[in-house]
Amino acid sequence: MRVIITVIEKITSEAYLDITDGLDESAIRQHITDLYNSGEMLTNLNIFQVDFESISARILPNQSDINSISV
Repeated sequence: MRVIITVIEKITSEAYLDITDGLDESAIRQHITDLYNSGEMLTNLNIFQVDFESISARILPNQSDINSISV
């Protein structure tokens, strides 16, 4: 018997960025989004907290069990 376990976690990461002074909120959001989308921020992200969300299991029958089922 094979069991597939799925664990869902929420990961909270922090990054410390230097952003140009004088940008309004919209420009700051766009700058952060651009850094994230380009992959430049990924190297700066540090895992801060991991929260467990859920765990589930799916049981798969063995191949021999499948072959013995009549349809």
